[in-house]
Amino acid sequence: MANKNAIGLKRIINAYYFSIAGFKATWKHESAFRQEILLLIIAIPCALSLANNIIEILLLIGCIVLILVVELFNSAIEAVVDRIGFEDHELSGRAKDIGSAAVMLSIIWAVITWIFILI
Repeated sequence: MANKNAIGLKRIINAYYFSIAGFKATWKHESAFRQEILLLIIAIPCALSLANNIIEILLLIGCIVLILVVELFNSAIEAVVDRIGFEDHELSGRAKDIGSAAVMLSIIWAVITWIFILI
């Protein structure tokens, strides 16, 4: 395990490896993340061929990337809640529901963005 108290360039290098570990863990344990990566892979060529300018391309791809970012946060919340315990608890359920709501909101925003740009 890398030193989490490193400074300077070593800290940046460690952060890179911690981030890669986070991507790998999310890929391994979260099917929604894998589905959203597939969506991004499909969305990139669609955005490049359907958009009229670079701003539209960035918006179309960016709203899909936003879904991934929110999914990473949601997965982190779920992992922490599950680490604490699997028994039913109102606050644990609320935390997971709020994370899920954030993912849903990002998906709705992506759909709206794609609709408005493509119409």
